[in-house]
Amino acid sequence: MESVAARYRLSCSLQGHELDVRGLVCCLYPPGAFVSVSRDRTTRLWVPDSPNRGFTEMHCMSGHSNFVSCVCIIPSSDAHPHGLIATGGNDHNICIFSLESPAPLYILKGHKNAVCSLSSGKFGTLLSGSWDTTAKVWLNDKCMMTLQGHTAAVWAVKILPEQGLMLTGSADKTIKLWKAGRCERTFSGHEDCVRGLAILSETEFLSCANDASVRRWQITGECLEVYFGHTNYIYSISIFPNCKDFVTTAEDRSLRIWKNGECAQTIRLPAQSIWCCCVLDNGDIVVGASDGIIRVFTESVDRTASAEEIKAFEKELSQATIDPKTGDLGNINAEQLPGREHLNEPGGPSYKLPYNISDDPWLTAYNFLQKNDLNPMFLDQVAKFIIDNTKGQMLGLGNTSLSDPFTGGGRYVPGSSSGSSNTMSAADPFTGAGRYVPGSASIGATISGVDPFTGSSAYQSAASKTVNIYFPKKEAVTFDQANPTQILGKLKELNGTAPEEKKLTENDLILLEKILSITCNSSFEKPTAQQLQILWKAINWPEDIVFPALDILRLSVKHPSVNENFCNEKEGAQFSSHLTSLLNPKGKPANQLLALRTFCNCFVGQAGQKLMMSQREALISHAVELKSGSNKNIHIALATLTLNYSVCFHKDHNIEGKAQCLSVISTIFEVVQDLEAIFRLLVALGTLISDDSNAIQLAKSLGVDSQIKKYASVSEPAKVSECCKLILNLL
Repeated sequence: MESVAARYRLSCSLQGHELDVRGLVCCLYPPGAFVSVSRDRTTRLWVPDSPNRGFTEMHCMSGHSNFVSCVCIIPSSDAHPHGLIATGGNDHNICIFSLESPAPLYILKGHKNAVCSLSSGKFGTLLSGSWDTTAKVWLNDKCMMTLQGHTAAVWAVKILPEQGLMLTGSADKTIKLWKAGRCERTFSGHEDCVRGLAILSETEFLSCANDASVRRWQITGECLEVYFGHTNYIYSISIFPNCKDFVTTAEDRSLRIWKNGECAQTIRLPAQSIWCCCVLDNGDIVVGASDGIIRVFTESVDRTASAEEIKAFEKELSQATIDPKTGDLGNINAEQLPGREHLNEPGGPSYKLPYNISDDPWLTAYNFLQKNDLNPMFLDQVAKFIIDNTKGQMLGLGNTSLSDPFTGGGRYVPGSSSGSSNTMSAADPFTGAGRYVPGSASIGATISGVDPFTGSSAYQSAASKTVNIYFPKKEAVTFDQANPTQILGKLKELNGTAPEEKKLTENDLILLEKILSITCNSSFEKPTAQQLQILWKAINWPEDIVFPALDILRLSVKHPSVNENFCNEKEGAQFSSHLTSLLNPKGKPANQLLALRTFCNCFVGQAGQKLMMSQREALISHAVELKSGSNKNIHIALATLTLNYSVCFHKDHNIEGKAQCLSVISTIFEVVQDLEAIFRLLVALGTLISDDSNAIQLAKSLGVDSQIKKYASVSEPAKVSECCKLILNLL
């Protein structure tokens, strides 16, 4: 029901664009100004031309070779105190304009289809959405990261006030929340393409869609409210200043003003598609439509149009042609809708719902709704139906302990940190308590020279207050130490359980012992092709017994000829793919750990480094999934892998690579607690941002500074707080 409070009336109509006005945004400067973009390929700046009402076109900017679809303002900076204007077009490009020139300052290229949505954030970041199903994060003139996950066009994007959080709305009917470049949550509920997003607060936002509804969401995932009023696609949504009231525009020829959760006023316009709107600081509403005219509506008597102008507007409205078969229903044909006689027909079809007592009721309910193309809002009802009809019976979970099936939990537990020292010393993890425990909590990584990575006994922090000894790191960090005798002993023991076709002969074992001797003793002797062939055979053992072979590989891959053999252009992809498969989160922790350590050690050779860089997308995305586990050694190896990538990106100034690393670091910081892993992440972060203002800005925009502040007060080990304080000084 519409209230009869203060009403919006026409303030002025602005002509200038020759085709549909597709985007509008309030401008920082001059005060009270706004920017419009159109299918006529132009961008126009409109400024108030009197104290009360009316606007004048101050600038007309061009740079796109096709329709201009969206616009946003990039906040002011030292270089551009009045801010910048960003526009996206059907030419796949984003043009960046200043107020001083009609031509773009620069053009951002990278999307493979039309750019249909833009949003700006702190520190110069820009988020774009495209028909190519991706969103991209830009900093100045560089693409920092690409957000992939939607299956259809990304029609709407917004950067949230909390640093690092971003929203995307898509034609796949979903909204996704991204943190530091990774999808954290998917919001489902809309029944058609999501077309617009608006931010209410740090914890709430609004969405509008082609299903003619507006939804209010919490970023935790709950849909708090659904608003109905429009009769066709809703294209845009804009918030009033300093409150939660909002305005929407749609394909039903109307602008609707929502106050206190209700539609307070509907304003009809003499155009079919009302594409866009924005709310000025004084509360006036600017609307762009398919007739190419911009109209401003106001509650203020002083800014209301003259009686003659309002009369002309009403006459234009009365003469507007409406398709008699669709009226305001757009593509819905009223003649084909069912009549009253259908009201007495029995309900829709019945569906079978198979369910096993060991199944998850909610997962079964979700799959049932998906299979039968039913509305997801029935999820709770269906799950409750299952629970009620099975009387809530559930089967207990089995024992999930990760004991070694071959030697028993009392002797060998791969990936376990129990039974071993939790200190930060650089002791050999393979010699603890006379047992072979690849998941022991000690580090076993060495770095040349006096360095904080080698443990407290080798490092004094007295000079750290004045000298940065931590970053930028120049060389890769490796995992070197081992006890060859115990590794070979375990290999021989497990060889007896290997499948016949995979078993190693006595001669094979001698060859592996030789390659281990060569690599552990830093011999100049080269391993033979036969030795390398046997090593490849061993690392392809079944997952339950492969870990000692992986340990030999971990040590061997640092040898120049082994590095070249496994990481060269011909063999590298297969080698990397095999090790990556061992990073499966459901796999054995010992294999995960040793695969990560092997990848870290690959960086010491030129071929290995080249392979790691070429495979980084797949490798990093798989590796970061291991962050959720509780194995401290895996966290240390994961942090070391990130650090080694940071070293490479610092050397070649790869800003997109740095962005990917910063995203991973931010993601891992949220879950990792082990201080050695934290320290290595801090060194990685420091290395990435050293001597790079763009990387510093990006780190700030991701909110990394707020993530690491707590480590500045860590007392032991001192290297954590010292490194943290040096980074905070840069940020």
